Amino acid sequence: MALPERRGPTPRVTHGELIRRKRDGAALTDEEIEAIVAGIADGSMSEGQVAAFAMAVYFRGMTHDECAALTRAKTRSGTVIDWSRDDLGGPILDKHSTGGVGDNVSLILAPVVAACGGFVPMISGRGLGHTGGTLDKLASIPGYDIAPDLARFRAAVRAAGCAIVGQTEDLAPADRRLYAIRDVTATADSIPLITASILGKKLAAGLDALVMDVKVGSGAHSPSVEAGAALAESLLTVAARTGLRTVALLTDMTRALGHDVGNALEIREAIEFLTGQRRESRLHAVTVALAGELLVLGGLARDLDGAAGTVDRVLASGAAAERFARMVAALGGPADLVERPARHLALAPVQLAVAPERAGVIIDVDARAIGLLVVGLGGGRARAEDSVDPAVGLSHVRGPGDDVSRDQPIAVVHARSEAGAESAAQALRRAVTVGDALPALLRHPVLRRMHQVR
Repeated sequence: MALPERRGPTPRVTHGELIRRKRDGAALTDEEIEAIVAGIADGSMSEGQVAAFAMAVYFRGMTHDECAALTRAKTRSGTVIDWSRDDLGGPILDKHSTGGVGDNVSLILAPVVAACGGFVPMISGRGLGHTGGTLDKLASIPGYDIAPDLARFRAAVRAAGCAIVGQTEDLAPADRRLYAIRDVTATADSIPLITASILGKKLAAGLDALVMDVKVGSGAHSPSVEAGAALAESLLTVAARTGLRTVALLTDMTRALGHDVGNALEIREAIEFLTGQRRESRLHAVTVALAGELLVLGGLARDLDGAAGTVDRVLASGAAAERFARMVAALGGPADLVERPARHLALAPVQLAVAPERAGVIIDVDARAIGLLVVGLGGGRARAEDSVDPAVGLSHVRGPGDDVSRDQPIAVVHARSEAGAESAAQALRRAVTVGDALPALLRHPVLRRMHQVR
């Protein structure tokens, strides 16, 4: 995908002056944004300056033109992959989620799309705040190289049809530094910063088309449908200005998406989904909807109904599971992970089934509290330098409309200690409201489809 020629930074204007201008509400020029991104990439901007820039954008925002310039500058800060010389024989497609609780769709969707004839070079990130990160989940697989060099990344895509990795040294290096700082400065939910972060990496991956999963609800960075729609509109508009065909779906994140929340636990659930052992209905609906959009965008299906049928066929045949196994092996993970996940995935030493304070029906869940509970167990980061415990989290999570009782627990806590498990159990009970009747509304997980305006 052609990008405008890179222009040098504006001379004699300091980074501090540019931060001040953005703090005061000015719109920065393309050249000024290039200077900011260059400073982030080469380290000439201090961590405090990068944090100040993120906070200025958080409060003052950016125009679509500024955001497009930020996106292009991030893309050009490293290598932009050209897949034409690989002669893959299929479209280069990808999906990105804005982050949610128990959202392991990427782990399932990438091999599904690969089994349907697409190629998925997916650049993923760590968890931000209360939301889980696909990269943290993959890091729970022994030997899996989450940051391969470009040659290994390309080889994995050729071998498996998909490769899910983090930002390598080559791809959008400026974004890698800003992403980590956003995580710990309460700027993770800035629409311009989210937009430029996502699209900068995706453009660097050399995509033909992208589908966006914009999560909305208490467990997402966008708490309402209106906020999610604003983010989706930003993503669609900026993607169009950079030449990337994109569709966005707003999906429900008022509860955990799957049955499990936690890094190794979500890998295990993805394997069970791919192999047909266990498929949570909401997770299936979101996966099929997103994968179907990609198959249509990539010319691999005529319409969404046909695409849904194709997705279900590659799941039923085992072709998608086989692609996942190939991807794991190509990136250094165990060749028998799909057949023997228990041999390789960490399991916490303490498991506690959490009964509700009273029997009844779950009528509401604070999904953000669920995510923070897992962070508190060690399954996420409070600071950028924190390590993540792959084994902790929640399994068998119940949500609105589900019966709970002493014999039907809210969830099972996986913890490192009895004290940690008890603390998490108390937080879990506070996060769940139990009543006598079904909730007034049980939302379908796919709330709205948005597309680019031509």
